Amino acid sequence: MSIATMARPAPPIARIAATLTAHSIDWLRISLGVVILGFGALKYFPGASPAEGLAQRTTDVLTLGIVNGTAASVGTAVLETFIGLSLLTGIGLRLGLVAMAGWLVGIMTPVVLFAGDMFPGGLPTLEAQYVLKDVILAAAAAVVAARALGARYVIADPE
Repeated sequence: MSIATMARPAPPIARIAATLTAHSIDWLRISLGVVILGFGALKYFPGASPAEGLAQRTTDVLTLGIVNGTAASVGTAVLETFIGLSLLTGIGLRLGLVAMAGWLVGIMTPVVLFAGDMFPGGLPTLEAQYVLKDVILAAAAAVVAARALGARYVIADPE
């Protein structure tokens, strides 16, 4: 075999790009699962989650007072645990993503329901900042959901 016909190794940037293409969405899914599972696990322990009061208050309003207090915290914990585990393991992923869509709506509603409390004087409180960071979770969930529903990367020619 002549040197001219031997394949040259891909440049480092091309190898990095190939690795990211092959694995980044799985890494995103897993990291999203860790974060959401962590949020859920905290809610099993009264007083451990900085969002406990807000989750209880929001659930109370969204369920018209049917679910409140500890039941709201435990229900949220169970939902987040399920979503986190489905993202981590990939088992029941589509169902987990459907649950996550509803959860994302629920966790973003305090911005609307309690706007005056969350933005006194027009500036976000710590609770508002906690909720607003969930926009990143929603974007990550959209990428993971697109892949789970069959979307694939299209590799463009760099030229």
